[in-house]
This record gives sequence, structure tokens and C-alpha cells, in this order.
Amino acid sequence: MNSIHWIYLIAAGFFEIGWPLGLKLAALPSFKFLGPIISVISMAVSGILLWLSLKGISIGTAYAVWTGIGAAGTFIIGVLFF
Repeated sequence: MNSIHWIYLIAAGFFEIGWPLGLKLAALPSFKFLGPIISVISMAVSGILLWLSLKGISIGTAYAVWTGIGAAGTFIIGVLFF
């Protein structure tokens, strides 16, 4: 297990926060087109980084960390900004 895999996993978790944020922003008139773009890019980057992390971390551990960062981060962003 290499530390770069953990870096990929943590980064994937942070990008996981971006797709629900983009969907929420898409509901606002000023982000009508930018919101979905943010969502799609975040989903793609998060998926690629998760895939890279799985080369050195077991899937159970990686999935738990990835979804944990995504869920906690989305909750915090929602409370602070929406």
C-alpha cells in the first residue's frame, strides 16, 4: 500500500462533494448551466481518482472512506451555505 493511493482516495472524496453541490447550484437561476457542468466534471474526476486508489487500497476500505468524506462534506456544505 502506497501513500499516493490514500492521496488519490482523499481527493476522490473531496470531488465526491462537488456533484451534489453542482446539482444544488443548478437549481439557482445564475448557475443554470454551470451547475450541471460542475456535477459531471466532479463525478468523472471522483470516479477516476477512486479507481486509481483501488490499485493499492482494498475496495471495502476505499468505499467507506470515499462515501464518508462525500457524505460528511456534503452535509457540512449544505449546513454552511444552503
